[in-house]
Amino acid sequence: MTPLGGVAGPAVESAEDIDRPTRPAAPRRRIGSLEVLAGLLILLVILREPLSRVVSGPRLQTWTTVFVSVLVQAAPFLVFGVVLSAVIAVFVPRSFWAKALPSHPALAVPAAGLAGVVLPGCECGSVPIAGSLIRRGVTPAAALAFLLAAPAINPIVLTATVIAFPGRPEMAVARGVASLVVAVAMGWLWLRLGKAEWIRLPRRPDLDDASRARAFWAACRHDVMHAGGFLVVGAAAAATINVVVPAAWLQALAGDPVLSVITLAVLAVLLSICSEADAFVAASLTQFSLTARLVFLVVGPMVDLKLISMQAGMFGRRFAFRFAPATLAAAVLIGAGFGTVLL
Repeated sequence: MTPLGGVAGPAVESAEDIDRPTRPAAPRRRIGSLEVLAGLLILLVILREPLSRVVSGPRLQTWTTVFVSVLVQAAPFLVFGVVLSAVIAVFVPRSFWAKALPSHPALAVPAAGLAGVVLPGCECGSVPIAGSLIRRGVTPAAALAFLLAAPAINPIVLTATVIAFPGRPEMAVARGVASLVVAVAMGWLWLRLGKAEWIRLPRRPDLDDASRARAFWAACRHDVMHAGGFLVVGAAAAATINVVVPAAWLQALAGDPVLSVITLAVLAVLLSICSEADAFVAASLTQFSLTARLVFLVVGPMVDLKLISMQAGMFGRRFAFRFAPATLAAAVLIGAGFGTVLL
């Protein structure tokens, strides 16, 4: 019966409606990386004959050779570095670093930079570790010196540099010394000019709140997904440069000392290659001088697109937009200086 005023009242549920259980909504199936990889493999099988005819060209064969050679040379260093970095990040107490560093901030900066020798791993892992050091009471200047030095002066990266440049061990020496100088200089600069409110302290739940085994695998997955993907992009870019860009252009850029340094510094920022693999990419850029390639190796682990985005997300945009340009300028100037003297 309709109430007065002609307005229908609320519908009354029957006993059958009340007793009927509510069905949960079916979860939406999301396409993940495994499905994408399977689809690509199926396409490769279906299109293997057309692709084989396309790849048979001499330029594409050269591209494939450079791409595969960079990946094959760099992959073992990448895997070993990621695993060892995860072991140290998870199983070494973070309070150890605060106790091991000098109490005076100016002395803690070079000590933290040298501590990067004992932490093999790429720059993707150094960012969350540096944030953890700050949370554990380490002065930000020392943590930032560690962040810059660890991906560039650890034994895995230096060994990869020696292998990538056979007969030129001075490349590894120059890379290690120049990178350490840049890291310490930026730490002291932050100690002098940096402000605490520019840093938003990060939190890494997958390392902080999980068991050690789960945190270890989470760190491995995180670093492999980030570093491995950028390694593939970097290898493809290096192969493309060697094949697509006219040799006359490269010779023109490589022939000018200033332009060659600037070109490879910008390339290092754009390619965002993992530090365990960038030496093999630099070695393939034979048109450029050793000094320009040294700048590429010094800039890459300290300033690139993925690092800027990671630093902005973990420490805040105010930090990243100040720290990244200053680090780039210091890396270019110091790297070119050491290249001129040592190479």
